[in-house]
Amino acid sequence: MKYAIVTFGCRVNQADSLVIEDGLRARGGESAAPQDADVVIVNTCSVTASADQGARQTIRRIARDNPGVRFVVTGCYATRRPDEVASLPNVVRVVANPRKEVLAQEVADDYHLTTAQRFGPGDGACGASLEPGVAGRTALTLCVQTGCDERCSYCIIPKTRGAGRSRPLSSVRADIRRAVDAGFKEIAITGVHLGSYGRDLGDGTTLEMLIGDLASWPDEVLFRISSLEPMDCSDAIVDLVETSPRLAPHFHLPLQHGADEVLEAMRRPYTAAFYRRLVERIRDRIPDAAIGSDVVVGFPGETAGHARQLVSLLNELPLTHLHVFPYSDRPGTESARLPDKVAGPDVRERARAVRAVGHELTRRFHQSQIGKARRALTVDDGSHVVTDNYLKVGIAPGTPRNEWVQVRIGGAPGALEASFSPARSL
Repeated sequence: MKYAIVTFGCRVNQADSLVIEDGLRARGGESAAPQDADVVIVNTCSVTASADQGARQTIRRIARDNPGVRFVVTGCYATRRPDEVASLPNVVRVVANPRKEVLAQEVADDYHLTTAQRFGPGDGACGASLEPGVAGRTALTLCVQTGCDERCSYCIIPKTRGAGRSRPLSSVRADIRRAVDAGFKEIAITGVHLGSYGRDLGDGTTLEMLIGDLASWPDEVLFRISSLEPMDCSDAIVDLVETSPRLAPHFHLPLQHGADEVLEAMRRPYTAAFYRRLVERIRDRIPDAAIGSDVVVGFPGETAGHARQLVSLLNELPLTHLHVFPYSDRPGTESARLPDKVAGPDVRERARAVRAVGHELTRRFHQSQIGKARRALTVDDGSHVVTDNYLKVGIAPGTPRNEWVQVRIGGAPGALEASFSPARSL
C-alpha cells in the first residue's frame, strides 16, 4: 500500500502526522507522492476559514490528478465539520482528533498490512521506522500535550481538541531516547497549550520540570521549545534557555494584539505592557535569541486607532518574525457573535501594514546576525542549515543533512549565507 500524508496547520498537527507516518511505515506502508498514492491522509487545520478552504482545495486537486485515490481526513476541520469533509471527492474515512491514535491501524486493516512490531496507542512520535530524512524531515517534532482549557473568544481549538491532556514525563523521556537513538539531533517540543503541560496529571509535573530535564539531557541534541503563551513563559524557563546549550535560544510568544481593549475582548489574560516587559527581558538576557509572535488583525470592534496601536507596539518590540492572521469568524466561538465586524478591505489593509512591520523586524534581526558565529544543523540536501536561533542560511553544498556545523553569518539581509566548519560538541 502506497500512502501520502498532507499536513496543514500547527506543529502539533505536524507531530500527529509523524505518529501516523511511523505507524504506517512500521506496518509495511510505502511512502509516495499524493498523485501516486493509494491512500492520502489529510491532517487538517481549522484555525481560520482559509485553512478549511485550503484543505478542500487540496483534496479536490489530488482527486483530479489521482482519480483512484482514497482519502482519510483527520484534524481540526474534520473534527469540526465531519459531514462537510465526508462529502468531498474520494473521502472514505473521517477521523476526529480524539481517534487519531488508531488511524494508522485502521488504514493498515483496510489494506491488510502486517501488524507493527512496535507501535500502539500511547507511543510517541518516533518509533523504529522513523529516522532523519524520512519524508524530508531532519528535525523531529514531538507533541507532549494536546487540548486546551483556555477560552480565547476567537478560538475553536478547545472544541476540536478538547480539554488539556499531558503525556507523562516518563513517556516523553522514552520518546526522546528513541528519537536520539534513531539519529535525530534536533527535537521540537510542542503542544496545543504547551504552558499547561502537567497540570492535568495530578503528580506535580510542570513544564518547568520537563524543560529542566531537557536542559540536562546527556546526549548531543538540541531542543526547540514551541509556542508558549506569554503568561506561561516564566523567569525559570528563560533562565534555563539562557544557561543550557541543550535549549535553542528561540521563543515563540503569541501577542495577538497590541491594544488592551482588543486583548480583553479576545479574553487574553495579559496586557500589552506585560508582553513588552517579557520580550524585552528575554532580549536583554539572550541578545541573539529569535523571538517570534502571532498577531490577529481585524478582530470585531477593532478600530483604526487600535490598529495603529498594534503597529506602533510592534515597531518598538525586539521581535524577529511575525505570523499575521486576518480575523475570520469561527462558528461556535464567542467572537463570531460579536457586533462591529471590520470590513474586509480594512482587514486586508491592516494585515498588509502589519506584515510590512514583520518584514522589517526580520530584516533588522538578520542584519544584527551578520558576522556572528552560530551552531547550526544541516537540512534539506545539505545546502542549507538552520541555526540554533532559527535562521535558515545557505552554505556550500557537500555536507550531508543532519550534521552539526559552526557557521559564520554573511551575505545581504534576506539572502543570508554562511561559511562553516565542523561544530564542537554542545
